[in-house]
Amino acid sequence: MKASVLLKSSLLTSLFVVSSCATTKYTEDTAKNDYSNLEAGKIYSVTMKDGSKKQKMLFRNVDGDNLIGTAGKKDSTVVTIPKANVAAVKDVRKARITAGAVVIGAAGVAALVLSSTRADN
Repeated sequence: MKASVLLKSSLLTSLFVVSSCATTKYTEDTAKNDYSNLEAGKIYSVTMKDGSKKQKMLFRNVDGDNLIGTAGKKDSTVVTIPKANVAAVKDVRKARITAGAVVIGAAGVAALVLSSTRADN
């Protein structure tokens, strides 16, 4: 009985962890990249291909070969990122919601395992 509960709990935990990936990857060929899924007014974390520091930006629009935005809601410094240098774009809000869901799910799985081990005794 214990093995099946542990198997179920590890399966549920791995499902939560896999679902926490909220990243949009982009290919080397910038002509194939579709940036239409980025919404103006949302904050995104942009990962660069050259390995430099991730950059957060309040996205405004796509202008030619560049992503245009500002450094934040209160900081109006214009941020311009070349499309050719973008490896991945992550929606910061979705990542926070998913992380919260993972924590709640993990707590539920832990409660399930704890109650089932006590029921066997």
